[in-house]
Amino acid sequence: MAQSDLIHNLVTHGGVDVVCDRVVKIYKTKYVEVVALRELTMNVDKGEIRAVVGASGSGKTTLLNLIGGIDYPSAGRILVDNKEISKYSPSQLVEYRRRVVGFIFQFFNLIPTLTALENVMLPMILAGNAKQNRRERAMELLKLVGLEGRANHKPDELSGGEQQRVAIAAALANDPPLILADEPTGELDSATSKQIVDLFTRLNKEMHKTFILVTHDLRVAASADHISRIEDGRIVSTITPEELQTTPEILGAKKDEEVVQRLHTKLMKIEENIKELENDFRAGKIDSETFTKRFLELQKAKERTEEEIKRYTLT
Repeated sequence: MAQSDLIHNLVTHGGVDVVCDRVVKIYKTKYVEVVALRELTMNVDKGEIRAVVGASGSGKTTLLNLIGGIDYPSAGRILVDNKEISKYSPSQLVEYRRRVVGFIFQFFNLIPTLTALENVMLPMILAGNAKQNRRERAMELLKLVGLEGRANHKPDELSGGEQQRVAIAAALANDPPLILADEPTGELDSATSKQIVDLFTRLNKEMHKTFILVTHDLRVAASADHISRIEDGRIVSTITPEELQTTPEILGAKKDEEVVQRLHTKLMKIEENIKELENDFRAGKIDSETFTKRFLELQKAKERTEEEIKRYTLT
């Protein structure tokens, strides 16, 4: 089957527009009140890829949860396809989550005892879709994300990138017009992250779904149509990827410079430790087993630090 025919068979619903109108979210406990969102306003066009960036605790995941119907705002309105979901009953929100929204998470959220095929079929089962159509659609979705040959593998038999591709296929299972992704590349290396971002871009172009991606990775953000920065529960700026390239300070990117400097200092220290370790081994101060174990630990720490540096830059 040609790719265009496959897309035609899989897609009934295109994207939807999303409007957040002066949204407030307050979390209350017995002793404290936390304002997570402060009259946040954001408009996402139908069929757009929107990236939302910001520091930890700025309200990114809270915003995604409200748009996804996982929680209610304390004030303000959220409209999806001109329907005010913030007024939906709990049962209406369940149906909304099953039919309108596809969720993609950082940690994949696959059922470990199910195969890739079964994980993709699961949302269709929960939505009560016709049994005879589930397997065929699940296989077509796995083919769409390049995993038709891995259908019978369980998550622990798949790489991180493959697991995320299964999660993407599962998010598309019920043909939702809106895809919400919370740090979708957070557990992946840079090469695999690029593959996932390229897949999002291709699916958006071919299926015309609306994507909202929460990320701290500027390379992921740069793949979006628009990038919104959230600070202290408010959207403070929205720019294009081109503006991000030429004037990164618009997104507050310069605020990350201290973090990058600390990471570079950490990287230099790790590299010094590796050299010291190699010198100790050559001098006979440590045996080969100790050297190998420590070297692998340092090399892994070096790779993690290098990946973290890349996430704060556009290179």
